[in-house]
Amino acid sequence: MLWPLLFLFLFIPVLLASLFLNLAIFSFSRLGLSPIGAMLLLSASIIGGLINIPISRRRLFVEQPQTFPFPFFFYYPPRVSYQLLCINVGGAVIPILFSLYLLITRAPLIPTIIATSIVTVVSKALARVVPGIGITIPTFIPPIVAALAAIIVSPHNAAPVAYIAGAIGTLLGADILNLDAIRRMKAQVISIGGAGVFDGIFLVALAAALLS
Repeated sequence: MLWPLLFLFLFIPVLLASLFLNLAIFSFSRLGLSPIGAMLLLSASIIGGLINIPISRRRLFVEQPQTFPFPFFFYYPPRVSYQLLCINVGGAVIPILFSLYLLITRAPLIPTIIATSIVTVVSKALARVVPGIGITIPTFIPPIVAALAAIIVSPHNAAPVAYIAGAIGTLLGADILNLDAIRRMKAQVISIGGAGVFDGIFLVALAAALLS
């Protein structure tokens, strides 16, 4: 009796992964990519989500040196803590580069700017700074907003406009505009496009292209 349950337990994750893979490939195909190109972009985005590129560093605080009086004369030098600002490859670099490609090849400029601005405002309103995690944002609302905005402002090029609006709008509204709030948390590592917002940017861009 355990074999059917074990098979079901193993089969369901494989089925869900296969469904996600097919939806991702279909979404990217709407953006003009071949199945191989879609697989490469998908793989690069997932693997890139584990990679953070440092771009700046600033000092957080300095712990004052401690000196113990006679007869010990122990001296401990001050300890300095730094905050490292990084950019995530899968959650920021790849979406930005692919959005630029779409903007050059498929997406009209003015409608893309309008749709991206709308998603930026919505993402800023929905984003929350969570200590220990970073930025969190609801997964379903931004792609719907991006898709609707793209359909309204550019019905003939809705898919590429929706992808750019979903990716760049979420990145701007969730991460960039909340950068000061994240810095005030005094986290030692800050990742633009990483942590809690990676799935937001990645899934929002895919879902927006699919819904449009």
